[in-house]
Amino acid sequence: MNEHHRDDPEIDAVLTGVGPRLRRLRKERDVTLAALSAATGISVSTLSRLESGGRRPSLELLLPIARAHEVPLDDLIGAPPVGDPRVRVKPIVHDGRTVLPLTARPGGLQAYKVVHRAGRAEVPEQRTHEGYEWLYVLSGKLRLLLAEHDLVLDAGEAAEFDTRLPHWFGPVGEQPVEYLSLFGPQGERMHVKARPKRA
Repeated sequence: MNEHHRDDPEIDAVLTGVGPRLRRLRKERDVTLAALSAATGISVSTLSRLESGGRRPSLELLLPIARAHEVPLDDLIGAPPVGDPRVRVKPIVHDGRTVLPLTARPGGLQAYKVVHRAGRAEVPEQRTHEGYEWLYVLSGKLRLLLAEHDLVLDAGEAAEFDTRLPHWFGPVGEQPVEYLSLFGPQGERMHVKARPKRA
């Protein structure tokens, strides 16, 4: 451990606040020390000393606790806010689509706003890849081909699906469609709220 951190009042203040925060979180969730110990593998006495301030918090102790409570590590240490939270949007224009990334962090869940203009009539080619996608139509109509399903989503409708299923989506007719897309690495069961495409 870097020695100059030991005398840093700001770091000391953050570490001093960890114990009460751990106790409050555990009490709010109605979890006993014994149950938390079973979930984390950390002894009851160590957990108790962490909460009372008798044990200095470390990553080795806080990470299993954050995982057990299903909260970000920042929630346990009360990290101060960092920087400007605004996402600097750089539109990506490709193949008739304008894609606005709404998340700046690499990896994990990604969010996009997409404006897809109507293009020439074509036979859609369904593709597959790892992941899971959620779509929400803001305006216009979105055609979704998903395996054997041929669906049209209107404004206010949503669909979610495992992207390992063959899929394609795009505008219906001559009007553009605007939608939100959330894409993540996890695969889950498909749920679709839309009606079949009209003939």
